[in-house]
Amino acid sequence: MSTTRTSGKKALVIGGGIAGPVMALALRRAGIEAEVFEAYETSAEGIGGTFMIAPNGLGALAVVGLEAEVGRIGQPVGPMVIEDGKGGVLVEFAGLPDLPRGRLMRRAEMYEVLQRRLRETGLEVRHGKRLVGAEETADGITAHFADGTSATGDLLIGTDGTGSTVRTLIDPAAPAARYTGLLGVGGYSPYRLPGRAGRGETVHFANGARAFFGYWGLADGSGTAWFSNIPQPEQLSYEQVRAVSPEDWLRRCRELHADDLPAREVLRVADAGTVETFPRLEIMPSVPHWHRGRMVLVGDSVHAPSNSSGQGVSLAVESAVELARCLRDLPDHTEAFAAYEAMRRPRVEKIAADAERTNNQKASGPVGRMVFRLVAPIMMRTFMSPEKMLRPVHGYRIDWERRVAPVTPVRRAGRAA
Repeated sequence: MSTTRTSGKKALVIGGGIAGPVMALALRRAGIEAEVFEAYETSAEGIGGTFMIAPNGLGALAVVGLEAEVGRIGQPVGPMVIEDGKGGVLVEFAGLPDLPRGRLMRRAEMYEVLQRRLRETGLEVRHGKRLVGAEETADGITAHFADGTSATGDLLIGTDGTGSTVRTLIDPAAPAARYTGLLGVGGYSPYRLPGRAGRGETVHFANGARAFFGYWGLADGSGTAWFSNIPQPEQLSYEQVRAVSPEDWLRRCRELHADDLPAREVLRVADAGTVETFPRLEIMPSVPHWHRGRMVLVGDSVHAPSNSSGQGVSLAVESAVELARCLRDLPDHTEAFAAYEAMRRPRVEKIAADAERTNNQKASGPVGRMVFRLVAPIMMRTFMSPEKMLRPVHGYRIDWERRVAPVTPVRRAGRAA
């Protein structure tokens, strides 16, 4: 993996979750110094649920030398099976044979890989640094933190999630993340699925009678991982969610899926001690301003699709690597930010819009779910074939060696050339 010589620039990366460390590693490869600042006082080892890294995300991670390490954690994603909630198969997505298989993993596993690579690379995450303001000058930008300290660099990059402070500094009127109307509950069950599913070779999604259910067998054959997207019109706070015991959340899932198979059997023996709840299933509306001056946004801070897309992490790491390319090739940061936005906005907003339609269908009620079960097989045989649906998303690859050109300004009608 070739590395560009140091440019002399320094970037302040705000947010130490997933996108922030990838951003710092990509900048290092582009020859730009990076420093990562995390609001929380401690690291996030062991925290977080399960997500998927899709083939396009694995391709982006390969650019920063992480493909092999990430490929050793979690388990590969086999064919995705869409079911009718009664155990019947509506359609099966076998994936694209020329692409690597995505991987299901715990967020904590991915976080550990990233933190280890940062240490090996000599990059440090500074904890307890909650951003409260930023001050620009002609020569740089200074970030101010709640603990009274500050840091100065040439650029400030917001990888600080859907509640981004950097987004509000760029544009105080920027939209906030929007609740999807769904609450996530998930956990582990010792129930062993039959056949391929029990060997962890397939991932299943079912639109049940009252809620959406997803499940897959663990690769070691020990049981089943599961989740339910529960329609919840009013978003609950973390405090409200924690006030309900794991046993009660599991009881609610059992009630919602009492008529669904195999959800009913999976949940019947599920372990309440493994139940996790996720009240902040959110989506970012279109953000008018991705950058201003020396500040720019990356990942969930600017383009968080809903969890229905299976693309949140993959799009975030793609954007981190693409921004690093733009900063490498376009010395003027204004030009680099413009090229980055032009490169990324159409792709991420298309994926987010598609996922929002899926969310609407999940929360549509019994009639809507029944209609979906009727029309899904026809849709999959026509305009929603795996090739048409997956190729544009999963087939995206970043050509690190290709030079980035400045964006050509759009000529406005009625103005002289």
